[in-house]
Amino acid sequence: MLDNDKARTVVGRVIDPIAGLLVKLQVSPNVITLVGTIGISASAILFFPDGDFLVGTLFILVFIFSDLLDGTVARISGVSNPIGPFLDSTMDRVTDAALFGSLVIYYANQDSTLLGPAIVTAFAAQLISYIRAKAESQGIPMKVGIAERPERIIILLVGTGFTGLGLSFAIDIAIITLTILTIITVLQRLVAAYQSNPS
Repeated sequence: MLDNDKARTVVGRVIDPIAGLLVKLQVSPNVITLVGTIGISASAILFFPDGDFLVGTLFILVFIFSDLLDGTVARISGVSNPIGPFLDSTMDRVTDAALFGSLVIYYANQDSTLLGPAIVTAFAAQLISYIRAKAESQGIPMKVGIAERPERIIILLVGTGFTGLGLSFAIDIAIITLTILTIITVLQRLVAAYQSNPS
């Protein structure tokens, strides 16, 4: 699992000034979340099914910073709104569906044997998030897992990016890797939930 705290400290040097400007312009964190969701989802759906991976990846990279921006804007502005985290989490599920679903369509169009793994990955990615939400609603801490959302997105975009640059096998390796890691993560979380109840 990536060390997200260290990564965000480094990225924060770029994000904080932009967030500060958005605060001055009175841009709502929720608006940033929605713009990012629409941008990422539209980029994936428009480009990935047709195999336009480089363009799609570049557009997604532009919009994906909203994931960091919305929280930073909320922190700097001192806005504390319960709907923010709820909206952010919900929109994450939307973008995951668009990203992985667009690859399912791509492999279906290619009549590829990797259509099955792509479907499994898309399903497991949603299941990972559901297990955490359900467990935490029951008071069970659930931060275990070899492939949480940042890791899944990075692997996916590395695969699409390198495929767009001419390494056609990169997306296939990414999907196979994601299939394995997402299944492991689902199992890890199910075991953690089970072990939290000794009885």
